[in-house]
Amino acid sequence: MRHLLCVLFTIALAASIAQKRVNPIIKNFGGIYDIPEATVKPDPNQGYKIVIDVYSGSEDKSKTDRSLNNVARMLNLHAVGGVAPENMNVVLALHAQSTYSIMDDESYRKKFGSDNPNTKLVRELNEAGVKITVCGQSLRGRNVDGDKLLSEVEIATSMLTTVTNYQMKGYQLLKF
Repeated sequence: MRHLLCVLFTIALAASIAQKRVNPIIKNFGGIYDIPEATVKPDPNQGYKIVIDVYSGSEDKSKTDRSLNNVARMLNLHAVGGVAPENMNVVLALHAQSTYSIMDDESYRKKFGSDNPNTKLVRELNEAGVKITVCGQSLRGRNVDGDKLLSEVEIATSMLTTVTNYQMKGYQLLKF
């Protein structure tokens, strides 16, 4: 009986101190933990210019693209660190497997048998000011019709030209 009480007390204590994820910018995706004891944090006075090479996509096409979710996490992490949303300038350069992640629901349904699980996430990223581009080369190479994309997406000549263009403008490169 004493052992059972100790176990129950430990579980109750763990539950009382368990922290919930927060979503300050992208409300439905990219939940993160606030780490108030962190000493390495983003500079809230800094303007961030980031171009992200998004290529991996999701193996399970019925689930949200992990790379796009990581973009949501990055925005939420910077917000928890005190960076104002207007100081986050983010451009996505989607290509390779992530090309499918930005197809409209009808086209996605035809190819994978379900609505695009990324539609809501793409819209939230766009509303947060993220510029979303897809590689025209990947569209052609994967036979994805440029007219069958989510409306928030712009077609670029290529991922390579998008990344180099923004790097020349001072953007830092991340790869997801």
